[in-house]
This record gives sequence, structure tokens and C-alpha cells, in this order.
Amino acid sequence: MDLDDLAIFQAVVREGGITRAAAKLHRVQSNVTTRIRQLEADLGVPLFLREGKRLSLSPAGRVLDGYARRLLDLAAEARAAVADSLPRGRLRLGSMESTAAARLAPVLAAFHERHGGVQLELRTGATAGLVAGVLDGTLDCALVAGPVVDPRLDNAPVFEEELVAIAAAGHPPVRRAADLRTRVLLTFEPGCAYRQRLEAWLASESVVPERFVELASYHAMIGCAACGMGVALVPRSLLDSLPAAAVSVHPLPPRLARAPTMLVRRSDIVAPAVDAFLELLRERSAPALPAAA
Repeated sequence: MDLDDLAIFQAVVREGGITRAAAKLHRVQSNVTTRIRQLEADLGVPLFLREGKRLSLSPAGRVLDGYARRLLDLAAEARAAVADSLPRGRLRLGSMESTAAARLAPVLAAFHERHGGVQLELRTGATAGLVAGVLDGTLDCALVAGPVVDPRLDNAPVFEEELVAIAAAGHPPVRRAADLRTRVLLTFEPGCAYRQRLEAWLASESVVPERFVELASYHAMIGCAACGMGVALVPRSLLDSLPAAAVSVHPLPPRLARAPTMLVRRSDIVAPAVDAFLELLRERSAPALPAAA
């Protein structure tokens, strides 16, 4: 049973017979008759009572008539919603935890006020998992650490982060990786782009980590760093958004410190809600960033 079959069925009901329905649909009578018989065969019940050339709805036909009207109306609504440029439906947004904590609250509040018809869903995670979610369609878009190189994705820069190393308070200045007193790395899971930068920093100076301690939140990471357990890499904007933490903050080399945050989306999907969210992000980004990567 498909929508075309239901449209033909509805035409026969409205026009009161095959001949008029065929003329209305600009089809030959035999085609309309065949499609009605195929629909009856598919459902396993007669939809019309046939008395000579006269047709009337059977009990099953009366039941289907109500459903057919609703399904065809819903299909028309869906087509209009897809073609409409107004944001509606759901926006399944992915974000790195640091971005969600330090950047997103005012943006989400403004989006909700401006586009109340859109249902927002937020999922946080590491960059690799978020990109995979956009590619497999479980997320509409995601805020991830850039750059992201994939021909299936569109990238738009929205924030510029400065990454810093944190360690226990009183830790001597860190000018290079070898200055770290501890080689224990406090990180997220392996798919985290900031973890990859921390590893790259140590590897560039032939410093071998003692071990990794994988944590599930920045609050835990900062707390462990404050206790002297290890060193972590965090965006300065996140530190600025939290109550003063008892950690020492150490700048990184510029090539590692500069970390653009990108909004990634499928390049082959038109999504007005994603367009509206990106527009709002650009309005609230400071300083203004280029429109495309």
C-alpha cells in the first residue's frame, strides 16, 4: 500500500465510480480498476461493494477511507514542511562538552525564544563520535574541534578557542612539554580532538606519557589536576566560565593553542533548523569569524 494507491482510492470514493475518478486523475479506466484491485489484494479485503456498474464502500472501505484522508493530509503537510524554509521539527545537536558548558547556554536560550517550534535535543561527546553521528544521520549537526576534512560534510567556523595546560597550583612555569612534573595525562576518550593535541605536544618533544586517566567530565578533570594527579588540556573559555579553580594555567605553543570550533553538517541535506542555528551562532560569535572554512 502506497500513497498513490490511497490517492486513487480516495478519488473513486469522491467521484462515486471508476469512470469519473479516471477522468479526474487523467488515467485510463483500466489502470484505475487495476490499482483498486491491487490495493484490495494487498489488504486482503474488498473495499467496494459492486452492483453492476455501481460501487459503494464496504465496511472495510469505510474504515480505510478515514485513514486514507489522514495519511494523504499528513503526506501533504510533510511535503510542505520539507519545502518550507521555516525551521520546524527537531534539531538534534551534538557538541563537545567544553563547548556546551562554556558557550551554548545563551545560544540555546536565544534559539528557543526565536524558534519555539523546533524541539532541541543536545548530545555531548568527543569529536570523532559526534562527526560519526552527523554522517550516519543520528545528529543533524555538531560542534566539534576543527579542522574536519570530509567531502560529505560542510564546515562552518563558529568559535576560536585557546587551549591551555592545567596542573596543580604552584606548578613551575611550563614552557615546553619536558617541564611537566607529571606525565600522567587527564583526558577524555581517544576520539577527543583535544586529547590528540595533548599527545601530539608531548610526542613532538619526545616526552613519553606515564599513563592516561580517562575521565567523563571537565569538572572531574580540573579537580584531579588541582589535586596533582596529572596534567590536562582545556579551553581557556571553560576555565573562565567556572568558579576559580586551584590549578596553574600554562600557555601552549601557538600551533597547538589555536583550536577552531566548527559546526559540521551533511552537505547533501537541506535543514532549515540547522541554518537558523548556524545564523544564531554567527550572530553571537565574537570576534566575527568567516562564513565558511
